[in-house]
Amino acid sequence: MKRRQVDIAIIGAGSAGLYALGKVRASGRSFVLIDGGELGTTCARVGCMPSKAMIQVAEDFHRRRIFDRCGIEGGEGLRLDIPEALEYVRDLRDTFVDRVLAHSTDSLDGEHFIQGQARFLSPEEIEVDGMHIQARRFIVATGSHPLVPAQWQPLGEHILTTDNLFEQPDLPERMAVIGLGVIGLELGQALARWGIEVSGFEMREVIGEIGDAEVNRRAIDILGRDLDLHLGAAAELEPAGDGVRVVAGEQRLEVQRVLACLGRVPNVAGLGLENLGLELDARGLPPFDPQTMQVADLPLFLAGDVTGQRPVLHEAGDEGRIAAINALADSPRRFRRKVPMTILFTDPEICRVGTPLDRLPEADTIVGEVALAPVGRALIMGRNRGLIRVYARRRDGCLLGAEMITPRAENLAHLLAWAMEQGLGVGDLLRMPFYHPVLEEALQAALYQAYAEVDAKNEGPITELRPWDDQQDDAWR
Repeated sequence: MKRRQVDIAIIGAGSAGLYALGKVRASGRSFVLIDGGELGTTCARVGCMPSKAMIQVAEDFHRRRIFDRCGIEGGEGLRLDIPEALEYVRDLRDTFVDRVLAHSTDSLDGEHFIQGQARFLSPEEIEVDGMHIQARRFIVATGSHPLVPAQWQPLGEHILTTDNLFEQPDLPERMAVIGLGVIGLELGQALARWGIEVSGFEMREVIGEIGDAEVNRRAIDILGRDLDLHLGAAAELEPAGDGVRVVAGEQRLEVQRVLACLGRVPNVAGLGLENLGLELDARGLPPFDPQTMQVADLPLFLAGDVTGQRPVLHEAGDEGRIAAINALADSPRRFRRKVPMTILFTDPEICRVGTPLDRLPEADTIVGEVALAPVGRALIMGRNRGLIRVYARRRDGCLLGAEMITPRAENLAHLLAWAMEQGLGVGDLLRMPFYHPVLEEALQAALYQAYAEVDAKNEGPITELRPWDDQQDDAWR
């Protein structure tokens, strides 16, 4: 039996594991990276990147619908070759995967990278394909996989997930998307705009995990123009000839394929976490501190999608770095996490920043909103459907959160997240320059509405100009 000792063992070569690897390699400590699955990260292989390629094709093709009003003729003659489009998505996907591999595992030798399944024997030791590895610290960043209920699995190839959707040589005429969270809503709309008849099912009356009831109502109205939405009842599946029958409440619908978007499951099967001596939760995870990423008081840290807490790339990167910093330290440090931000790449985009409205104290919270219908730039773009809602503290105007469905929401969401990170208030943002005509003017209108209800207003935040600085004037001239 082979034995080996290292300072740090990282299990999982996804985004979180690779961010951790960057910190560990720079430290000069001995390490090993272990992964028994497909390399290239979930984001590049089956997540962010191929899905956005599919969405971009959908948006480009859908744009033909407004050509006539702009005086552009011939739009009705455009057709989408789905097999060719899928090949294009895969080609882009492969480019992103190759880039990840070139800068990560391909640069490691056999001493530092092992392809195999790791299993904990104790909090200080793992086994990988017959080799026992002891480490001073372990980082578990094994990621997650799509949930497919056991009762659906006999339906075989009729059930698709993001793991195999992009590998399809072609797509059928009729599909159902079960679960209208972030992934289901994005891909459901994209598939519909590819020309596929798509029905979306969600057991709740909420789509896209939207927390603001007004934004949710607007999103259902807008996205319901692309998708046949069925909300408020759990979906059950049964075989039906060459396809699948979806039963949800009183709805009964036959489709050729079902895209399951029911959430993701931590990749912990076979990892031996039961040998840590800790009670595991329903997902099979031990207790951990999200500010340190440490598991109880063990020399073990979790990072990335395996935690199920903030399943987006920049958060996985932060967790990988936090885990590595603390794995390298004598004692762990607690880190303040960044302002939460979620972006759905639907059309219009749906974004949530900061604290959801239903978690804010009603008495000390004000809401500013603006509808996109009359916004000049949105009208010119032919995309003037949507709603922006911002939340601020009544007593001082401090920005607390926002939710919106609007074109270019990804940019507005970043502006608001950066402002919240800096502790800025509504009045502070209204001091900033707003160009014309831009979508940011819609955000400005929502901020004005909120500012009208702020108790402690800044002196001259809107009407008075600040004294000019001659040095600054020279620098900007």
